[in-house]
Amino acid sequence: MVGFIGGCAGIPVRREIKEDRSLPVGKIEGSAFKGIRYPFKISLPSSRWKFFVEIPDFMEDLGFKKTGLEESKLFIINPMTKSNVQIDITPAGRRARFNQKVIQIITGTGARGLVEELKMAYGQDFEIEVSPTIPYKIKGVQYAAHKFVKYRLQETPVIHGWVYGFSEPYQIFIIYMILEKEGYDDKRDILMILDSFEVSSGLKP
Repeated sequence: MVGFIGGCAGIPVRREIKEDRSLPVGKIEGSAFKGIRYPFKISLPSSRWKFFVEIPDFMEDLGFKKTGLEESKLFIINPMTKSNVQIDITPAGRRARFNQKVIQIITGTGARGLVEELKMAYGQDFEIEVSPTIPYKIKGVQYAAHKFVKYRLQETPVIHGWVYGFSEPYQIFIIYMILEKEGYDDKRDILMILDSFEVSSGLKP
């Protein structure tokens, strides 16, 4: 999907932006993380949650592929429940064009792939609830959309969702997984994390 977006044919609409991997992803300032390589900031909802810039060991056990995890710039984890948020900000291709309709179509395609993977792993009778694709507000982001699916892993209810957005010249990918456990309100916490996310040219170093 990312390759398709980056390689759309047509007249270039922006200069090429390259990731400077010599820069750190960002820095932790108390309960907040401020991007250095890319202009974003995000906050933790409580001390239960932690920032990681390396792939946490357990992520592959939850069904994520290492190649996909390697694209993420930042992980936000509740170590007690393993609920998690992955954030990737990627320069858009020179010819890629975006509007709200395109963003929602692309966001919706993620559900089909995930449902297929879950059915292959757990059988065609595996129960999955798929939400509608809806517009989503992110601070400093021109266009964004949100979608999620619900299912159970053994006896644990899971909400697996993603937000996809575009803020010139960046694509924003936020993937989250809520593993609902008694005594924790990770759904509320992740909504707070998403609400704290902000992209702004004023945040550039």
